[in-house]
Amino acid sequence: MQSYNNNRLVLSVAGSGKTTYLVREAIKIQEQNILITTYTEANEREIKKKFIEIHGFIPSNVTIQTWFSFLLQHGVRPYQGTVFEGEIKGMLLVNSASGIRFVNKHKIAVPYTEENDFVKHYFSSNFKIYSDKISKFVVKCNRQSGGALLNRLSKIYQHIFIDEVQDLAGNDLEILLLFLRSGIRTVMVGDPRQVTYLTHHERKYKKYTNGNIKQFIIEKAPKSCFIDETTLACSHRNNQEICSFSSKLYPELTASTACSCMECRYGEGDHRGVFLVKSCDIDSYKKKYAPAILRYSMSLESEWNFGNCKGLGFDRVLIFPTGAITKYLQDGQLKKTVKGKNGTEEANSFDKAKFYVALTRARHSVAIISDSFFDKHIDGIQEWELEK
Repeated sequence: MQSYNNNRLVLSVAGSGKTTYLVREAIKIQEQNILITTYTEANEREIKKKFIEIHGFIPSNVTIQTWFSFLLQHGVRPYQGTVFEGEIKGMLLVNSASGIRFVNKHKIAVPYTEENDFVKHYFSSNFKIYSDKISKFVVKCNRQSGGALLNRLSKIYQHIFIDEVQDLAGNDLEILLLFLRSGIRTVMVGDPRQVTYLTHHERKYKKYTNGNIKQFIIEKAPKSCFIDETTLACSHRNNQEICSFSSKLYPELTASTACSCMECRYGEGDHRGVFLVKSCDIDSYKKKYAPAILRYSMSLESEWNFGNCKGLGFDRVLIFPTGAITKYLQDGQLKKTVKGKNGTEEANSFDKAKFYVALTRARHSVAIISDSFFDKHIDGIQEWELEK
């Protein structure tokens, strides 16, 4: 059996080459089978594209598929009979809690529990398994089969590589523990700052969502996995000014640094860093620097929003900030006090992950639209004014 030290969590920063790292690691392995899995179909396509770019083709010993597709093929279908006698007819993707029994007078959704109605807890009316329950079902199948599910998987794949591991949550993390304690070498790569998606939302392991994958490994599998915080600590996209400014969003994490590769720094010019631009100067700025336009949500056809630009890179970007981001750029406050179930509690002042993604799309410069706070802002920003 392999040494547990072969298991690895590689914490990365934006632009560090996460996908390239996984592809090159996979190419080194020729005699054993490798599964590379990731949450979104877009990431799946990106991994396949990177193999073609680097290697010319995808090796026959490498399988690339999304996390849900993997769970269906190797988790649900082979051993579903150990927990459910009916026929499961695929998966239903849900964006909120599934299997709701009723909504009470306080407008709180009350779900079916596994104990009071197994079928309605896990499945839709046409027997599709809910996406937010699939990992829980797989864990149950492995337990009911006496570990046969994981034993079968270890005979198929000797290596499992997980891209964007920060997107996994709840019982997905329980599956990670099964991998780490098996004979399958597990390599996980992710940027804890870029949690813009989650596979699902549930109470289990809730404290480890929002990028706390490192803490999860430290507390739940300290002897089963090595944590690597250096291999992917340099950005091959962002210059140092952008690295330093974006790192302010996550002071508890190691700050990112710009690489020193000559080819990565080519063409920067004099306009480097993070700038404030008045709305009256937008057209002039766009004409001079041709930045990609980024908005929080709604965007025109030629523009991007903070979510769908993840994974992309541009020479320059122009960001339309939300009101909450504008407030942060003035006072630097990352947290705010809100009312919770048990009194007051701290919450993020704004969507840090999406703002981080927007900032780190740029290679050379970031411009942020500003009128109300052009002369009063946190450190690390320059004011851009049209030359008279």
